[in-house]
Amino acid sequence: MCDQIKNASLEWQDERTPISIKFDEPYFSIFNGLDETRHVFLSGNNLCQRFNSGFHVAELGFGTGLNLLATWQLWIELGHTTPLKFTSFEAFPMTLKDMSHALKNWPELNHLATELIQQLESGWTIKTSTLDARIIVGDARKKLKTWNYQADAWFLDGFSPAKNPELWEINLLNSVSDHTAADGTFSTYTAAGFVRRRLSNAGFNVQRIKGYKRKRHMSIGHKS
Repeated sequence: MCDQIKNASLEWQDERTPISIKFDEPYFSIFNGLDETRHVFLSGNNLCQRFNSGFHVAELGFGTGLNLLATWQLWIELGHTTPLKFTSFEAFPMTLKDMSHALKNWPELNHLATELIQQLESGWTIKTSTLDARIIVGDARKKLKTWNYQADAWFLDGFSPAKNPELWEINLLNSVSDHTAADGTFSTYTAAGFVRRRLSNAGFNVQRIKGYKRKRHMSIGHKS
């Protein structure tokens, strides 16, 4: 029997920033979500230096699709002409109307956002000459177990561990490690001690580094 999709329930701050009602948190920084994504996930995984043909990014928490768009934009800007592979796990997807509204914050992503929304109207895959992406809808704790791939880089982008503990459970982080290629990496905005310990125990060499704006620290790591 197919899982029933439950869309995210939102409130809007200043008609610009989506707030999850379930988790009581914004989907991106109130300062600049795109800059935050570039700092935490793109730089955190050193993607500028690591991108190569067949590179595969995976993430926990698709949200607005901002991380995907920023990664895709970087891939194109660096001159790659083969498809970037991107897989995202999302339990409570936004409606496409809400997603489109949120992404209007960044006009520089408009052409990619338009392509994203148009393709998602037909299902949870995006295929272009420079992107091969899939959003896997459902509980990542179950879905990741049956995923038959390994990622070169992980974006751990659930809501805060205090409010969204499901995406920071030991077994899930172990599964993340199991689905990480040799010398693969992760990055996340959180520097919570128990998250870093769990990732370390899962097989990552973990570092705490400078976070974005007022966030003092974040975490990065590579597969041991």
